[in-house]
Amino acid sequence: MTVGLTHYLVVSTLLFCLGLYGVLTRRNAVAILMGIELMLNAGNINLVAFNRYVAPGAVAGHVFALVVITLAACEAAIGLALVMAAYRSLETIHVDEINVMKW
Repeated sequence: MTVGLTHYLVVSTLLFCLGLYGVLTRRNAVAILMGIELMLNAGNINLVAFNRYVAPGAVAGHVFALVVITLAACEAAIGLALVMAAYRSLETIHVDEINVMKW
């Protein structure tokens, strides 16, 4: 049995659904950021899989995946900085308790 495009798409769909579940059900801001990272990684799997099976000679899917990884790293750094700032001022990282952003 060979691994085909549908196998990658199923894994990507499951990973995206796990990330979406984590974003929608968690109250902790760090857990929400981890769910967003899972969703971005699912998109990366799609990009690379379609690149391999649709245009095997091109590297466009890999380049797009590297751009998404770079954006995910920036998102994680900014998101964690916001979480740390909220924790320092409000002493909580639960998103349902952080309802105002005032100084």
